[in-house]
Amino acid sequence: MIINVIGAGLAGCEAAWCAANYGINVRLYEMKPEKYTPAHKYQGFAELICSNSLKAARLESAAGLLKAEMEMLGSLTVPCAKENAVEAGGALAVNREKFSDSVTEKIKNHPKIEIIYGEVTELPEGISIIATGPLTSGKMADVIKNLCGEGLSFYDAAAPIVTYESLDKDKIFFASRYDRGDADYINCPMNKEEYLAFYNELVKAERVQLKDFETHPFSVYEGCMPIEVLASRGEDTMRFGPLKPVGITDKRTGKRPYAVVQLRKENREGTMFNLVGFQTNLKFGEQKRVFSMITGLENAEFIRYGVMHRNTFINSPEILNSDFSMRENPNIYFAGQITGTEGYMESAAGGIIAGTSAARKILGLEPLKLPVDTMTGSLSAYVSDPYNNGKFQPMGANMGILPDIGKKIKDKKLRYGAYAERAVNSLKKELERIGYENNR
Repeated sequence: MIINVIGAGLAGCEAAWCAANYGINVRLYEMKPEKYTPAHKYQGFAELICSNSLKAARLESAAGLLKAEMEMLGSLTVPCAKENAVEAGGALAVNREKFSDSVTEKIKNHPKIEIIYGEVTELPEGISIIATGPLTSGKMADVIKNLCGEGLSFYDAAAPIVTYESLDKDKIFFASRYDRGDADYINCPMNKEEYLAFYNELVKAERVQLKDFETHPFSVYEGCMPIEVLASRGEDTMRFGPLKPVGITDKRTGKRPYAVVQLRKENREGTMFNLVGFQTNLKFGEQKRVFSMITGLENAEFIRYGVMHRNTFINSPEILNSDFSMRENPNIYFAGQITGTEGYMESAAGGIIAGTSAARKILGLEPLKLPVDTMTGSLSAYVSDPYNNGKFQPMGANMGILPDIGKKIKDKKLRYGAYAERAVNSLKKELERIGYENNR
């Protein structure tokens, strides 16, 4: 039995590596160097396009916890990153070419991995893992469209997400417009002075410059105009759009506010909320600065900033199981950013899950069931939860996605440390239960 892996980015390399370490023959398809995307330049596998940072290294951070779990699961990319690390304070950053070379060498020297160069225009027979990344080529995108129907997007237009616990509860309140239905929205009321101060900073905030291949309107969502563009059309445009105050009464004053920002629940547990209508192309630092001017968000913890860029991803909650296989076709898996796991290591973790799941299925082994209180488990649960269907946007590792720990710990570092300790212990128990190391 052979597993086909399409794409030799971080996710594809992890998927191939994990499956091959189970003794399964793997065919890894990569279109470089015959063809490059507009963003790729280097011939090696696992090329890092933007930053060379893989984020925080400390265990009591979301990024650090994710990498620790990946190592427990037999990661290829995390050890390669550590071998090629450069000084970056508390982050794990790498020499990107040496990192790529290291991953490429290990993949090429694995006796169970065959590399096939050239663009894939149709799925090979048998079990396949699609790990083609956020810049999937046109022909492969057509293949994915045929598999996923309307569940494929070409433009990532996402609003920022904040943690509920970081909001000022004395200034915000739950209510629905005109008190219709359940009070599902958090409301952040603003008076005229507050609104104008916010507006003036928003219209002059610094924006991200799009790359050449991102400037064309691939398939932009209806109504996804950046909030700063809307604001630039006039002082009151936001007040007739996402900040309209009609139907809302400020609980503090008993009157209608001049403007109101609404936050909508992002996950079932209500630990994360997104800023409704705030898709944006502002730089991350500017988002933190300007959006913290909103009433109640002065000390908000942003666990994902808003983005608007070219990014192919599928509507995973409609399409995927938690092992990253398709519900309608369980012999086809997806891995990497195309599933909506946003970030280098998040993509790589998806490859581990897909490659491991496919290999264990072939061998008739008990499936790996990642505990939801682990970072890998919570990410796989997020992308496969039907609750997110219809409003799905890519998500990176963050502590807000984990289930509540059940006790109040005020100190943020200690609280995150407790989350990390719980996750590591939980994953260790699951791996021991299924004899994970004995099967590989």
